[in-house]
Amino acid sequence: MKKFLRYTLFLTFLIPSAANAQFETFKDSVVQLYGVVMTADSLKGVPAASIVIKGQNRGTISNSDGVFSIVVLKGDNIEFSSIGYKPVTIKIPKELKGNQQSIIQLMITDTIYLPATIIKPRLTRQQFERDFVNNPVPDDEITTAQKNTSAATRRFLAATLTTDGREASNQYLRQYSNKLSYSGQLAPQNIFNPFAWNEFIKAWKRGDYKRKS
Repeated sequence: MKKFLRYTLFLTFLIPSAANAQFETFKDSVVQLYGVVMTADSLKGVPAASIVIKGQNRGTISNSDGVFSIVVLKGDNIEFSSIGYKPVTIKIPKELKGNQQSIIQLMITDTIYLPATIIKPRLTRQQFERDFVNNPVPDDEITTAQKNTSAATRRFLAATLTTDGREASNQYLRQYSNKLSYSGQLAPQNIFNPFAWNEFIKAWKRGDYKRKS
């Protein structure tokens, strides 16, 4: 029983001491930051500047004279930002002495180049009708597909595009297969093939054999 009372008394004095030490450590890390946000060129207060502790959903804004006050912890990163100025981030040193500090934060103007705006006079009714009538109407999907799959387009692509490895290998295999089909005998001559003559005449009429400039 005496041993139990001894441990109880020990914990009674130990827990408040540990809590007080932890509170004193936290109290020492809290800093009341006072300051003013000013322009670097004219030293004028920047109103409604945003002062935010990074990584936390906490912050404040400066008043009409650029003055602000915020509670931070040592080691926090403080970001100053305002429309028209470059954002600035500072870090509160962990070895900072005292719990009240003041700061003057200068903001540099951020130049933003906007694209040029060209103002033109309003078109007359005659000019609008002329441009509307002469403006080409783009083809719909069906018309575009018909042009891309037409015989003339396919002939042009076949004449200009080079064969890839798959097409070259298929052509070689077809030629080799035809060669094996007539192995040991005389292969037929296309000069006596009426279908080959028909294709030749069609190609001649299309102009496939005309010299290209």
